[in-house]
Amino acid sequence: MRKIHAYLLLAAGSVALSACGGGGIFNRDRPDEMAVQRQAPLVVPPDFEMAPPQPGAPRPVEGSASQEALDALFGGPAPRSNLETSALDQAGSAAPGIRSTVGDENTNAVAKGTVTRDILAAPQNDGDVARAVIPG
Repeated sequence: MRKIHAYLLLAAGSVALSACGGGGIFNRDRPDEMAVQRQAPLVVPPDFEMAPPQPGAPRPVEGSASQEALDALFGGPAPRSNLETSALDQAGSAAPGIRSTVGDENTNAVAKGTVTRDILAAPQNDGDVARAVIPG
């Protein structure tokens, strides 16, 4: 009798845990809730002789959700000061492939002095050789 109760309990537990699986009617593709954007309010046009919009064309009044997020975070494009404009003019323009050139292993970006090279090339040890001296 105890074995029957144990088997029934085991069967009921496996049936209950089978609901935790990934299949079934609840496993469906859901829309991305972060990609939802607000629609512009309806406005009566002042000129009723406007051409009707083309199907599928974006509305001219609204921007994309990513552009609205960038404007909300960074305030949109700001006018540059005279100092910033002159600094950018004096800097000139960079080569188009400069980012891939800078990340190259064969590019020497910084000329290190001999002391820095000696420190970086020093063997690793427990610190018995180096001593710190505090004057006074």
